[in-house]
Amino acid sequence: MEEKYEVNGKMCDAVKVDMYGLSLMIIKGARGFLACGYINIAAAEKFNQAGAIVGGVKNYGDMIKAKVSAVSPLARSMGVSEGMSGLEALKIFNA
Repeated sequence: MEEKYEVNGKMCDAVKVDMYGLSLMIIKGARGFLACGYINIAAAEKFNQAGAIVGGVKNYGDMIKAKVSAVSPLARSMGVSEGMSGLEALKIFNA
């Protein structure tokens, strides 16, 4: 299901897909995306996309609170790093 999700006063596209009791979730900012652990960071690297992964999340609110566990090289060059919150990553992606 596609919807809008507000991050720091800016609207982002957000997608949530039921995966047999779990959810695949992505919040897309202007320059990069935050995704749950269903997404492989190697794919973001292959396509030269800025992406960050968070795990153990059940909803968008969990995603922005969770710590980033993986980062693509392009996201790293923007200042995103492992250990920052999903919200911090999205702020960079929406700058």
